[in-house]
Amino acid sequence: MIGIQELLTSIEVGLILGIVAIGVFTTFKTINFADMTCDGSFVSGAAVTAVLIRGGINPYLAILASMIAGGIAGVLTAVLNVKYKIADLLAGIIVAYMLYSVNLMVMGNSPSVTFVDHRTIFSDSSLPAVVVMTMLVTAVTCMMFSSFGLKLRAVGYNKQFATTHGIDVDKITILGLAMSNAMIASGGSIFSQFQGFSDVSGGFGMLVMGLASIIVGTNVLPFKREPLLILSCIAGSILYRLFINVALHSDALGIKTQNLNLVTGVIMIGIMLMKGGVNRNAKAK
Repeated sequence: MIGIQELLTSIEVGLILGIVAIGVFTTFKTINFADMTCDGSFVSGAAVTAVLIRGGINPYLAILASMIAGGIAGVLTAVLNVKYKIADLLAGIIVAYMLYSVNLMVMGNSPSVTFVDHRTIFSDSSLPAVVVMTMLVTAVTCMMFSSFGLKLRAVGYNKQFATTHGIDVDKITILGLAMSNAMIASGGSIFSQFQGFSDVSGGFGMLVMGLASIIVGTNVLPFKREPLLILSCIAGSILYRLFINVALHSDALGIKTQNLNLVTGVIMIGIMLMKGGVNRNAKAK
């Protein structure tokens, strides 16, 4: 059985990775851009944070610096797509591939950097971290209700429609990917501070985790308006972590830690099939 401490840890990690889910939601759902930069920009945020904190920089400034690093990665992916016409999927893969080497260089060519003895936003309590995450989510939510958010959604809905209404599709795409990867990098920054170290392979599977959180949140929760769906990303991330923890601590199922990817895939498929069943029933009526 899962203990109280493990339950609280699942909720805490779910909140942190919910920020990553918001970034993934922005590209995949709002802009309709299949951005694969996520795994690389997540580690970029963690790497920058680890190096700065070890250098004595304030952990909150480290989060800001990580967002700038992630934003640059997003801009590079967007420029490859809108300026040089490289397919969105391929552009993201190329940038994420290059970021592996960049992140290694940032961490001094070391695969991992620890800073457990240095001050982080979790040093005193988890409250400061929750406040920071709340501010980030609030900022993105407000942005999605603004004219910029409307332009983002218009570009995702129909680029031709957006162009005919005077929206600079290329500019909005670049800004959207910058914002998305800045959010993902901030999630990497906060998560690395939670763990006390940064690992160059720590971003592996983050894109799948983000998509899983979106699938869980948008299919389980009643939010329908797109700006409010941001909240479902957070809730979906928490539910996803709880599902994983319950599955891994269920002796009856006999699931081991090494089966994590299998459990994740089964959960995603199960929820999508349930949703498909609901849609089929609705059409039948």
